[in-house]
Amino acid sequence: MNKSNVRVGIIGCGGMASAHVRRFDKVSRLMHVTAAVDLDIERARAVAREVPGEVMVSTDYREILPFVDAVLVVLPHHLHHSVTVDALNAGKHVLVEKPLANSKTECLEMIEAARRNDRVLMVAYSMRFHPLLVRLRNLIKEERYGKLFQLSIWTEQFTRYPEGHWTRSQEQLGGGQLFSHGCHYIDLMLWMMGRPVSGAHVGTNLCTPWMEREGTSSVILKFESGAVAYHGATWGARGTRLRYSFHAHCSEGMLEADIFGGQLLLHHGMDIHRPGEASVQETEVLLEEPHAKPTAEEMAHFIECIHTGARPLTDATSSYEGLQVIWELYRAEEEDRLADLRGLGLGTFEAAGFTPSGSAPELALADKI
Repeated sequence: MNKSNVRVGIIGCGGMASAHVRRFDKVSRLMHVTAAVDLDIERARAVAREVPGEVMVSTDYREILPFVDAVLVVLPHHLHHSVTVDALNAGKHVLVEKPLANSKTECLEMIEAARRNDRVLMVAYSMRFHPLLVRLRNLIKEERYGKLFQLSIWTEQFTRYPEGHWTRSQEQLGGGQLFSHGCHYIDLMLWMMGRPVSGAHVGTNLCTPWMEREGTSSVILKFESGAVAYHGATWGARGTRLRYSFHAHCSEGMLEADIFGGQLLLHHGMDIHRPGEASVQETEVLLEEPHAKPTAEEMAHFIECIHTGARPLTDATSSYEGLQVIWELYRAEEEDRLADLRGLGLGTFEAAGFTPSGSAPELALADKI
């Protein structure tokens, strides 16, 4: 393998593939796309045209495996397992879109295939590489503004795919909105707050009737620290102000990550509430970062892990842990009870001693490769 330029094949050339490759020019000295695969050959050709150089196109991912060092799997959720295991068994490193897979058995088989073949298996939880969220997490861990006692995450969007699309199927999607998209934010909660002890989920497909399971989701979690977290999300929004917002209430102020606004803010100094009087507070801008999906930073980290053997920040084990929380929340919802989240084997990632850098993963890290 050329140490400075890893050959990457893209398997699945829908909209998410384009979201990845449109920023790959920033990591062109580290990797280059040499193959694109899709059952619709025209979609594969369209993605191939978005990257420089000669790109092999195919409708069969097995054909490209001899000509790549690693693959980016951007397929419907129910196809992640089989394609990932085949690629790992062929000796290829794999960056697979979230969520890892649709069942515990599939997740564990993928993790075992990576171990057996000594290959990198990383999950594309790109939000862990977002500069605003990396800074937010570090400020929370450092207790810069006191102890965190409540974290709220809102994601509001209008997501409706056409009749017959795989995202409408509970079986192919792996669940509903919470499993498909909310897995990002459960993952972030565990990354920022540690081990949860209890929680609840309430979902509905009211006003999102195209979803077999929930299109709107509310989650509340309590953590070992005593802190609580809330995630409110919908794929049925016809209008929004919150869009993608994070509010972290700490004992000395509230940190706000406004993803689309591109700012990390500190709100503090609020007066004690007095009925009928307006509260006064101060607001400071801690970081400004124009919104862009951090796929280049994510890919740079994947390539670095290939070369160094380091454990990915978004490794398959920690990703599986987040899915275990979602599965238990679903089970408790069906049984009309509070979910007991103790004893799920969570925390193996942090126990392994992985400590992220104090700043956002930067492309400069690649200079070490």
